Amino acid sequence: MTPGANGFEKVKLLPDGAALFTRGMGMSCVWEKERGFGERSWRYSVVVDDMKVEKIFIEGGGITQDSGPDPFEVTDAATMVEYLKSKAS
Repeated sequence: MTPGANGFEKVKLLPDGAALFTRGMGMSCVWEKERGFGERSWRYSVVVDDMKVEKIFIEGGGITQDSGPDPFEVTDAATMVEYLKSKAS
């Protein structure tokens, strides 16, 4: 992401390769039967402001272990940008 893109300058993307944040958020799942994956993060996007969760978008309304479908309706970039822009107004 280019700093200042879409008018946002204080956005930071956080990698979580070891799933420590994911587990702490209670968003850990396993897709072993369906896809052969071990522990993964359920799809979600979150705004954290000053160490507090301000807004969270969770696919399917919650975690589904060994989910057949891979939902992608509310965690897309457009949804997050729309939310952030609405806050700035």
